Amino acid sequence: MMSLSKGRYRLGFAESAAEIREAQALRWLCFPARDGGAGAEPLDRDDYDDRCRHVLIRETAGGLLVGCFRMLTLSGGGQIGDSYSAGHYDLSRLNGFHGRMAEIGRFCIRPGWHDPDILRLAWGALARHVDDQRIEMLFGCSSFAGTDTSGYEDAFAMLRERHLAPRRWLPRVKAPQVFRFARALRLRKPDPRRAMAAMPPLLRSYLAMGGWVSDHAVVDRQLDTLHVFTALEIGAIPPERAKLLRAAGG
Repeated sequence: MMSLSKGRYRLGFAESAAEIREAQALRWLCFPARDGGAGAEPLDRDDYDDRCRHVLIRETAGGLLVGCFRMLTLSGGGQIGDSYSAGHYDLSRLNGFHGRMAEIGRFCIRPGWHDPDILRLAWGALARHVDDQRIEMLFGCSSFAGTDTSGYEDAFAMLRERHLAPRRWLPRVKAPQVFRFARALRLRKPDPRRAMAAMPPLLRSYLAMGGWVSDHAVVDRQLDTLHVFTALEIGAIPPERAKLLRAAGG
């Protein structure tokens, strides 16, 4: 059982159906586009919820759930087709990855909460999971709010210029609607300040540790997001950064 605390917050695994429903309710707030219709329960849920461990971050004083994400652990690239991400990307090139992997999904922070300790605590939990389960790659979908690419040009241009996946792992297109930013923005020189301001916080963290992304974004109208496949090879994390993460998860 995982239990961590930092500042005003504590983190642990969901241990009951009621706690998972709390996470699903928070996810609904953060990913609001749905086809549930009148009377639909305000929960974001899918079949992967039964296969994942759910991590909850609460404010210690009142117990309010302020952040959550889920983790699916795979024995290696041969199981990549069983991941949520594989429903949106052709990940067949990763079949050859031999180390253990963990898919991080549905990461969200309650609207209006911007305390960086929430993200630091989440990374502390990920560092502990990596060590406990001997994970060699973290991966998932990093989401930009909305499905309009306008305003994200510098962010996507920076991803194209600095952070594309190695060719041997590069995901191919699978989703019916995508934004091929590596092709569309090949001549754009990104403004670093605007680019970083538009990046989702979790993606910024992945990139700072050497993470890489797909060359296209999926237009996901169900979740009202644009998302890019994102992966981080644990062996590529700079030693000083890895030391700080392990300290946060200690």
